[in-house]
Amino acid sequence: MIHVAAKAVLGPLLYAQASRLRRTALELPEPSGRRDGYAGSGKVALRLLIAGDSSAAGVGAATQDEALAVHLARELARRLRGRVRWQLVASSGARSEDVLHLLMRGRLHQADVGVVIVGVNDITKEVPLRQALRKRGQIIALMRKRCGVRHVLFPALPEIERFPALPQPLAWYAGRHARRNNAAQAAWLAGQEGASHVVMAGVLDPALMADDGFHPAPPLYAKVARRLADHIKREVLPRLDNDQGAT
Repeated sequence: MIHVAAKAVLGPLLYAQASRLRRTALELPEPSGRRDGYAGSGKVALRLLIAGDSSAAGVGAATQDEALAVHLARELARRLRGRVRWQLVASSGARSEDVLHLLMRGRLHQADVGVVIVGVNDITKEVPLRQALRKRGQIIALMRKRCGVRHVLFPALPEIERFPALPQPLAWYAGRHARRNNAAQAAWLAGQEGASHVVMAGVLDPALMADDGFHPAPPLYAKVARRLADHIKREVLPRLDNDQGAT
């Protein structure tokens, strides 16, 4: 496989670039603010659980009001013309396994839809893809059991090769891993009931990245939220409505 051959040939350079990046990268804090709440007004139309890594947590934004979870809750509230209850469970540096543990330990609200943003740290920490997908399957099962979640969606990883912080050839190598993750995740979720893969191609704009060159700034979080809200409104909610009608 190309990525194996590339690592064999470029290994010393990739290791040196990754080590330098870890030493010199700007470390942005997780944004301040509540990690649960309501968006919109009127009757509760949807209960939402967002879990994941630093991007789920909103690193790159100053407050949660500018970060992904609130943007997504507001977008859904507008589309559904109702109130959305949301909860965020996320931590910087989290792999799929770490997100599972966060959900195991956390005090969780009941939810209808789960959004799991994970994968970049599985790549950077060299977690085998099969193992990462197995942990994501356990996340689905846990969300269903603990929170009553009826559908879990996993956004694809962005085009990591376009991150301003990454030099070449490290950016190219990480981008290949991201595409492998996306292809494997999409194939795995194609056979799952109550779960889906969200294509994110075309969303990333390097001009809308945070100062660290690795996380979204608030305008990009808003753009990601619109893509996810579109998927939930178009692909997820009709399935939930059909399930209710069948019972």
